[in-house]
Amino acid sequence: LPTERSRAALYRQIRDEVTRLCGEARTKCVLIVDEAQALRSEVLEELRLLTNYAMDSENRLCLLLCGQTELRRRVAMAVHEPLNQRIVVRYHLQALGEGEMPAYLSHLLRRAGSELPLFDPQATQALFQASSGLPRKLNLYAHHALIAAAAAKAKAVTAEHVQTAMTECA
Repeated sequence: LPTERSRAALYRQIRDEVTRLCGEARTKCVLIVDEAQALRSEVLEELRLLTNYAMDSENRLCLLLCGQTELRRRVAMAVHEPLNQRIVVRYHLQALGEGEMPAYLSHLLRRAGSELPLFDPQATQALFQASSGLPRKLNLYAHHALIAAAAAKAKAVTAEHVQTAMTECA
């Protein structure tokens, strides 16, 4: 959509486009905001206002807020109670358990095109300890451990490669 100078004009423009897409194109509109925990309170309120029109009669715009644990705390604050009341589904991704790590790493490797078991058991354990099972940290450490193993011309990632990765990421 073209940029509008006033907030009211922008809201009208977005509302009209969502209405057009829902009516004419029979399209469900979804607005996805990643890293939503970093949004200023004013922006969270503006996002709530986007869902305000026709919300009680029809769900024309689905707002999907993705973020870290901080987002849950922020939305629960009294100032965001109207937004909190509109949340229909909440999901919190738990950290991976140590037993889930080998399957998760294998899945990532398959997605990258490799069927080889590139992480030895000690490396997997070291990755779990370093990341506490948090997928974002795990992905970062695993990536750097793979680079360390490749630089050493190793056939598999070892716990030493994970240590190198942790040093690189610190």
